[in-house]
This record gives sequence, C-alpha cells and structure tokens, in this order.
Amino acid sequence: MRIIVSNSSNEAIYEQIANQIKGMIIKGELGEGEALPSIRGLAKDLQISVITTKRAYEELEKEGFIETMQGKGSFVAMQNKELMKEKKLKIIEEKLAEVVEESRLLGLKYTEVNEMLKILFEEV
Repeated sequence: MRIIVSNSSNEAIYEQIANQIKGMIIKGELGEGEALPSIRGLAKDLQISVITTKRAYEELEKEGFIETMQGKGSFVAMQNKELMKEKKLKIIEEKLAEVVEESRLLGLKYTEVNEMLKILFEEV
C-alpha cells in the first residue's frame, strides 16, 4: 500500500491518509477483508505520529470503510455494492463540479466542454 503525505497540502495529514485509503477501497485496489498496515507500522513508514495514523483509521472506521479488531488489526470492511456505487458517483460529481467551475472561469461554453468530454470518453 503506497500512501503519500504532503506537508504543503491544505488538507490535514490524517485526512490525506484516510482519503487515499478510501480511494484505494473504492477503486478496488484494497479488497474486502484485506489487512491494513498496523497503526504503528504505518506511522513509522510515513515518519509521522502514531496519533495521526490512529485518527485516520478512526475516521475510516466511523465512515464504515474499515473494521478494527482488538489484537488483530484493521481490515477493509465488507462493502454494500449500492453504497459503494453512490460513493463513486459522488466523487465523479465533485470532479465534474470542479471542471464546470474552471470552465466558467475560462469562459468556455457547455458545447466546448461537452466536446472535450466526448473526445476523452472515446480515447480512454
């Protein structure tokens, strides 16, 4: 599992960690029941505080992405397929909202953005 933290980000380090793990789960890079690194191990790898990694794991558990079993560790939780689809759709909506905002700032018309999207859809 590869996690990158940035001190120059506006996002808190625990949020960076939680969001990256969440992304890996949503994309299917981490499967149901898969073990996550220990809190201490991840803190050591990232050279950050154990408290920070603990907070990231607590956020993930609160949101239902992981389960922690005392003495055994943290694991990717079983995911409701419909809920997972909704989470993916929410991410796409957020990214599209950013595109719309940037397009408006540049003065692009809907037809121009739609044409770019069509081209990208065909290429990828």
